[in-house]
This record gives sequence, structure tokens and C-alpha cells, in this order.
Amino acid sequence: MKCLSLLVAAVSGMFIVVSPAFAQTWTQTSAPITNWVSVASAADGSKLVAAADGGIYISTNSGANWALTTAPDTNWQAVSSSADGTKLVAAVNGGGIYTSLDSGATWTESDAPKTNWYSVAASADGTRLVAVIGGSIAFMSSAPPGPIFTSANSGTNWTVTSVTNADCTSVASSADGSKLVAVANGGPIYSSMNSGTSWTMNNPTFPYLVSVASSADGTRLMAGTADPFHDSGFPIYLSTNSGTTWEATSSPGSRGRTWVALSADGTRLVAVEAGRSGGPIIASTNSGATWMTASAPITNWSSVAISADGGKVVAVVNGGGIYTSQSTPAPLLSITSSSGEAIISWTIPSTSFVLQQNSDLTSTNWTNVPAIPTLTNLRYQVTLSSPNGHDFYRLMQR
Repeated sequence: MKCLSLLVAAVSGMFIVVSPAFAQTWTQTSAPITNWVSVASAADGSKLVAAADGGIYISTNSGANWALTTAPDTNWQAVSSSADGTKLVAAVNGGGIYTSLDSGATWTESDAPKTNWYSVAASADGTRLVAVIGGSIAFMSSAPPGPIFTSANSGTNWTVTSVTNADCTSVASSADGSKLVAVANGGPIYSSMNSGTSWTMNNPTFPYLVSVASSADGTRLMAGTADPFHDSGFPIYLSTNSGTTWEATSSPGSRGRTWVALSADGTRLVAVEAGRSGGPIIASTNSGATWMTASAPITNWSSVAISADGGKVVAVVNGGGIYTSQSTPAPLLSITSSSGEAIISWTIPSTSFVLQQNSDLTSTNWTNVPAIPTLTNLRYQVTLSSPNGHDFYRLMQR
């Protein structure tokens, strides 16, 4: 076993390990060449779901192999996944919304209306869903703008929200499903802090929003733009206050459409582009302060997804294949005290780790913590009795 992350604490302090760069080298998977339109990932990056114009495919081994599901052969537009990859939701452009409760083995059409669905998002447990209808700008057609819909029972039933005349292109959700954000290709951004019960609209000065992604707590948001008419293009925008205000990053201006994804803590960002002559994949490991271009083809990218820790990334090509990237994760432990107990937590890692403890750092006698971690909002958590002296904890890769 190899130790990749270490916490040194007596409940009050910790030693932080900086995560390595990610999303640099990309490898084409065995997925068929087709018109891929959307991809989603489980929190650990092991289970993937990808939609194409015709079918939905799943992978249970981080993209090494792909299998066609029993979903209908139709004009799929968007997919989303729960944190464990068990609950899936998929929307049809010009059709309905379908859900799966068994990792894509079977699919059921919901009671959502048949219309021009454009984007869907799921909470970590897959219970709360949100979906938007793309109007004239989203589809470059005469289709009318539509409302935003939500579901509180894994897509069995859908309810129209108070936003009834939006022209949305993308939607995202916090891990608990309470914070939602929807962007429109004309500029408005809609945000909700109560699972879609009420919404706030703001009008930033930048237009042509085509994608949005959210951190686990819904505080950090990332928006991708499109500029099909100018050579300079628009950059990627970020919000650190749940969409109240936005700032442009230093990312290169997109000359086409940009699809975005970010890790659970909002520090690791990845974006794929589809310009007039294809586009690159770009990534940031410092919340958008600086960007790097990945070793990936310049092509017609159409969607991207990322594991909770940013260690695994998957991207699909419209008219091409599916590519994945993997880097060595370095999960960070956090520790707090409450009512005489120590609470230790870490983001779901993209490889398997076990929590270990030791009463003396000079000893090699590390032992596995027997408590079984619980999962809440994309984080594992263990609650232990506070030690009388010092206890030290680390994560060890299995």
C-alpha cells in the first residue's frame, strides 16, 4: 500500500497535502464512434453514463468498457447520475424524461411533458432532479422558451417551477439538491436556494451561456460560454457566492461552445470546446486562476464530467469517441470536534482508500479505523471519541 495523504492532528490542526495536476493526458476508450451529446459520472468516477443520438451507454470500470443499455433509440440530449451511479436520468430533445434506478439496466419514462428538454441535473442521492427546456436560442429554431421543472422523487413526478418562460441551456445542482442554478443563452442566470421553490434572476453583462456546473455545496459555480460570431471569444466565468456575482477567469476565449465541470470542492476545473475547427480541453487546478491545455485532440467536444476529487475526467465527442483522463488523487482529511467527539471527513476519492490511526508518528504501527464511514454530500465521514492524548490519522490507498 502507498500513503498519499496524511492528517496530523489532535483534533485541532492538520497537515495538508497538495493535489497533483490532473486532466493532462487523455486516452480514447473502446466506446463506439458516434454522435455523443452528454456524459455523466459517479462521484468516484467508476460508473459512467453517456448519451448519443440513438442510445445510452454505461461503463462500470471508468470507461475501459462500454455497454449499450435498454434505453429507447431516440434523440437523447442530456444525462445525469447520482453519486453512486445507481440512479440515472436522461432527457430527450423533442421527447420525455426517462429514469433508471438500477444503473441503466432498465428505464422508465416519467410523467414529464414531451418537449425540447435540454439539460438535467441530479442531487448526490438521485432523489432531487431539475430539468430545463431549451427554447429558440438553445436549438437555433422557432421553439418557444419553456419553464424549469423539478422532481423530489427521483423523476417519478415532475413539477413546473415559478420560472415559466426561460430560454435555458444548462442546469446544475448542489449535492443535497437545495441549491440550483440555470443559465440561458441570452444572459439571464436563475438561482434557487430552496430546491426550486423560489428563484432569483440576475442579468450579468456577458451573453451566450451554454453550460453550468456546481460544487458540492452549491457555493462555487462555473459557466461556459459560446461565441460563434467573433474570433476573440468569451472566457469561462466563475461565481463564489452561489451565482450572485460572476467574474471572468483567465481562460482562453472560446470560439465555439464550451462545456464545463468542476470537482466537489470547486478547485479543479475542466472545460471542453467545440469551435468552428474543433476545440481543445483546458483545465485548472487552482479554481481558475491559471489554465493549462491538455494533451487531447482538437475536435468537436460536446460534454465533460469529473469525479468528486477531480482525479478522473471523461469527455465525449459529437461525431467521435469517448476519452478519459486519470491522475493520482491526494484526498485531504479534515477534522473537527463536537460534543466530545472527533469528526473526520474527506471527499469521495476516485481510488480506494482506508482511514488509519496511530498514537505515535514515530511508530509504524498504523491500524485501520474500524468505524464504517457514512456518506453525506459527496464526503465520507467518521465520528470517533476524542482521544485523551494525541491520535494521528491518514488515508492509505488500498
